[in-house]
Amino acid sequence: MKNLLVTGGAGFIGSNFTRYMLERYADYKVVVYDKLTYAGNMDNLKDVAERFAGRYAFVHADICDKEGVGVAMREHEIDTIVNFAADTHVDRSIMDPDAFVKTDVYGTYVLLEAAREHEIERYHQIGTDEVYGHVPEGASIETDTVAPRSPYAASKAGADLMVNAYHVTYGLPTTITRGANNIGPYQYPEKVVPLFVTNAMDDQPLPLYGDGLQVRDYQHVLDHCEAIDLVLLKGQVGEVYNVGTGTEMHNIDMTHLILELLGKPQSLIKHVADRPGHDRRYALNVTKICGLGWEPAHTCEEAVAATVRWYVDNEWWWRKIKTGEYLEYYRRQYGQRLAQAE
Repeated sequence: MKNLLVTGGAGFIGSNFTRYMLERYADYKVVVYDKLTYAGNMDNLKDVAERFAGRYAFVHADICDKEGVGVAMREHEIDTIVNFAADTHVDRSIMDPDAFVKTDVYGTYVLLEAAREHEIERYHQIGTDEVYGHVPEGASIETDTVAPRSPYAASKAGADLMVNAYHVTYGLPTTITRGANNIGPYQYPEKVVPLFVTNAMDDQPLPLYGDGLQVRDYQHVLDHCEAIDLVLLKGQVGEVYNVGTGTEMHNIDMTHLILELLGKPQSLIKHVADRPGHDRRYALNVTKICGLGWEPAHTCEEAVAATVRWYVDNEWWWRKIKTGEYLEYYRRQYGQRLAQAE
C-alpha cells in the first residue's frame, strides 16, 4: 500500500491522518479527495502542501461523483482508500438528515464500487462509536448489534453494513475502525471541545446540554491516526476495530477542565435544553485493537489539555471560521436555548 486516496482529507481527522502518514512513511503518496464543504478547510493542509509537495496531491471533488472518483483512482494509481468523507455533526443531522444519507451512505457505495473495479489492496472505513447507540453499562465490542439513535449515527451504521456486505459478497479487502470522540488540532469549532475552548477564550457562555452528565471517551486524534495505520498494516481483512482510550468522563467534567486550564470562571457554563435523542453514554472495549500492539498515548484528560493548548496557540486558524455560516448555525442551534437558560 503506497498510493493512498484519503477521502475527506481536508477535514479534521483526515487532515491529521494525511500529515501523520506522510511524516511516518517516506515512500507513501497521499491523494486527498475532498468536496470542501463547510468543515473542509485547505488551511488544515497548508503545511502538508508545503512540506510534501512531491508526495501529496489534492483533488477537489465529491465522493458521490462516480466519474470523479474513477478519474482520481486511475490518474494516481490508487491502491488503498481510507474513507473519512462524511457529514459528522449530530446536531446538523437532526436539522438536515438528507445530506448525511447522501454522503455517508451513497458516497460510501460509490467508493466501494471504485475499490472493487480497480481491485485495490485495502478499503478502510472510518466509523464511529455512535453506531452502538446508548450504552447504559459495560462497553461495546465489535460484534455488538448496531443500534443508532440519530440520523448521523444511522447513516454511519448503514455505511459500515455496506462495507461488510462488499467484503462478504465480493471479497473486497475491507477493514473498519469505530472511533470514540476525537479531539485535537483542526477540529471545526461546532464540536463541543473546540466550541467550549474558543467560547471560553472570548468569555462567551458554554452551552452545555442538559445536566452535563453524558459520558464520553475523548481521545486525541493522533492516537486514532496511529490506530488506523496499524489496522491498515496488521488488521485482519473483514474485521472491525474499536478505537478509544477505554476510559470515560462526564461532559460536565470535561467542561470544568477546559475552564480550569484557561483560568476562566465556572459561571460561563450555561445548562441548555438537551438535543433530541441525545445518547447518555458511549463506551468502547478496545481490547481487540490493543491486541495488534496499539495503546493510546493520551488519557481523556491529557487529550483535552493538549487540545486546549492547540487552540490557544492557533487563533489564526479558528477565529476566521467563527463568522458567516458558522454564526448562522450557532444562532439556530443555541440562540433560543441560551435565551432560555438559567
